[in-house]
Order: sequence, then C-alpha cells, then structure tokens
Amino acid sequence: MKKSLVIAVFLIVAILVLSASILVFLNNNKSSANSAGTHYTYTIVGTYPHDPNAFTEGLVYSDGFLYESTGLDGGSSLRRVDLTTGNVLQEVMLPTQDFGEGIAIVNNTIIQLTWQSHIGFIYDRNTFALLGNFTYPTEGWGLTFDGEQLIMSDGSDNLYLLDPTTFQRIGQIQVRDGNTSVVNINELEYINGDVYANIWQTNTIAIINPETGQVKAWIDLTGLPSENTSNPEAVLNGIAYDQKNDRLFVTGKDWQNLFQINLTPQTNPTT
Repeated sequence: MKKSLVIAVFLIVAILVLSASILVFLNNNKSSANSAGTHYTYTIVGTYPHDPNAFTEGLVYSDGFLYESTGLDGGSSLRRVDLTTGNVLQEVMLPTQDFGEGIAIVNNTIIQLTWQSHIGFIYDRNTFALLGNFTYPTEGWGLTFDGEQLIMSDGSDNLYLLDPTTFQRIGQIQVRDGNTSVVNINELEYINGDVYANIWQTNTIAIINPETGQVKAWIDLTGLPSENTSNPEAVLNGIAYDQKNDRLFVTGKDWQNLFQINLTPQTNPTT
C-alpha cells in the first residue's frame, strides 16, 4: 500500500509539473504572438507643406528632394518635390489605366509600381524619361531598395525580393509579430538595415527585420494632424528618410502637411 501511495503521489506531482510547464509555454507563446518588444511614439520636429491633392502611395528622399508617387485612376503621377515649399518641380503622368503605387531609387533610375496593372515602370532619375517596364504577378503596393535588392509589398503579409536588374523575384519573406501574421503592408522605406512599413488604414508603422520577417518594433502615430479627417481614404501613407542628416519624414494620402518626426520609446504601450 505504501508503495502504491508513493507512486500515486509521484504521478500527481508529475502531472502538476507538466501542466504548469504547458501554461508557461502557452503564456510565453501568446505574449510573443501579440506584440513586438519595442513601441515608439513620436515628436514633431518639422512641418512642411504637402499637396492636399497628392494621393501619396510612394515616397523617397534623395539629393535634397522628395520623390513622390501618387495614385488614383486617371490621376497618378511621379513627382520631384521641393521639401521646404511643397512645390512640384517635375512631374510625369501615368497612363490613365494605371494606378501609381510604391517607388524606389536604384542608381540612376526610379522604379514605380502600379496597383492592379501588374506593371512596373523604369524612369531616368534626372529626366523622368520612361526607359522601360516589367511585370509581376501580384498587386503592387510598396517598394524600397536596400542597396542590393528591391523589396516589394502587395498588401498581404509577404515581402518580395526582386533583382534590381531583371526585376525577377528572388525571395519571399512572411512578416510576423511574434506568431501573428501582419497583413496590409503598404508603403516601405529601408532605414539602417530595417524595413519601415505603413500598415494600411492604421496609424502604425512596423519596423521589420528583412532577414527574418519579424517585427522588431511598432511606431504609434495616433494623433498626427492629417488635417483631412473627413476623408476616410486619407490615411497615413508615406515614409522617407534623409540618410545624410538622419531625418525621418511621414505623410499621408491627400494630407496638407508632411512631418519630420523623432521617435521616443513608449513606457506603457497600449498596442
């Protein structure tokens, strides 16, 4: 009887230990799936005029100018914009059937995606002369260049890697926050080894490790004055980075302003 009692106690203890271990694992797994470790808020350190009729889909800063891709059927464009005044210095319109999306600068060219036409355009960086085009199987949303390959989004939880010469797909990365899929990935900017991504119809930017697809941090831009809150389509979209002067710019579709912001870690994030 004593031997049986000892065995029974041992089994009960083993079950309790196993149950506790499972709960710890599930809690840890749930925590990692819900949120990346770092959350940022922002401070506005500069405000610049932005064309309120520019339905921003792509944004890049280079050589002292902003390069902007605007969308809308029959009104899409590629622009060179003066940062200080917001004046459009150079512009080329897309064919009426093409909806402009993300852009990236690759050496002496500008690459521009379209939404549902499955066509990308290649322009001369200085003259905006059309040099050629290429095709891709998905929708086109965001685009950026890491110095070696193009990184493209299509509104899903995937980032696609493209050869910058042939524009063929050479890789694919799924984006996750812990174990949670991150969808609606839109405009992209490559900044110091990470991909910053607007999440469509939210006030957040995800900072993504492009090697693993894991979200390293979130930027909460709630309260950023868009000045166009009556238009549900006028959402946050547009990230540009001035590498030389370490300046981060953000704007949105049909916003009246473009903002230079500094990031500050949140002590008690709500997301």
